[in-house]
Amino acid sequence: MQSRSSILLIYTGGTIGMINDPTSGELKSFDFKHMYNQIPELNQIPVNIDSVSIEKPIDSSEMTPNHWLNLVNIIEKNYSLYDGFVILHGSDTMAYTASALSFLMQGIKKPIILTGSQLPIGTIRTDGKENLITAIEIAAQKDVYNQSIVQEVCVYFEYSLYRGNRSSKVSANQFQAFQSPNYPPLAVAGVNIEYDIEKLYRSIDKATTFWKKLDNRVALIKLYPGLPFEGYQAIFDVSKFKAIVLETFGSGNAFSNPSFQKNIESYIQSGGMIVNVSQCSSGAVEQGKYQTSSFFQKVGVVSGEDMTTEAALTKLMYVLTLDHDLSIKKQIMEINLCGEKNT
Repeated sequence: MQSRSSILLIYTGGTIGMINDPTSGELKSFDFKHMYNQIPELNQIPVNIDSVSIEKPIDSSEMTPNHWLNLVNIIEKNYSLYDGFVILHGSDTMAYTASALSFLMQGIKKPIILTGSQLPIGTIRTDGKENLITAIEIAAQKDVYNQSIVQEVCVYFEYSLYRGNRSSKVSANQFQAFQSPNYPPLAVAGVNIEYDIEKLYRSIDKATTFWKKLDNRVALIKLYPGLPFEGYQAIFDVSKFKAIVLETFGSGNAFSNPSFQKNIESYIQSGGMIVNVSQCSSGAVEQGKYQTSSFFQKVGVVSGEDMTTEAALTKLMYVLTLDHDLSIKKQIMEINLCGEKNT
């Protein structure tokens, strides 16, 4: 007989944690001490639920790498005490947090599910209740061997479970706010929760590693026709930015302006790293497929292949802290660490 699962609910802030004050009509933070009164459906789930909040809950627009490291500390401290973790988080930067956590906590054997909502819990039509209830169910579910079915960082939103470092927010006003364009959903919640078992990630690491450092000296440049690259000189200063994520056209293409290419080449020769990701929501970078991207291949730009921008940025923040020389760091950016890319 399987034991009753225990789940730790971690509140960071965001819309899902807000309720309407019946007197003033204002939104205020949700009191998780009265969670079962607000969401009585939780009483029907055979799960023990505890809750904790970060010291100062924030709007997700205020999320920083320090908050990510704080979440790592909370989970590490409680990792042996709970079967799974559900993080309540504002939707705007949820994909960044999910991606960052996937690199900061490698070798995990337990589910870490981020969820949120487009409407507050206290709103009649809220999507928050279903998102929260199902996220808890997924975090608690085990297989016949009493092992967690999900053993990775995920995002659950509107009946779909996505790999955290494969997800992106795609809508500001629809309940189906997230998609995973280059990887299928890990599970779909209908009458039953149907898992795509073959798509679930399983780490081969014997031990769980909780990493405590990030380097946010990473820039993001989105190319567009007519971009006045002369104004971007400061970004190509390796003393200020150790890495750049370049959002290019289509399958990794860019204009062939000589000055732009000179900036790229000089930056890499000075010890900077550039990762090429596509602006397209689906598909992958294929450097050298067209003449306009062959320059990148020649000078040592790293192909991000099918990584999301969120995954590329947060992976760089992690990789830059590793005690390796630049050539090894580039190799690590090119390999699949925890399911963030197809190769």
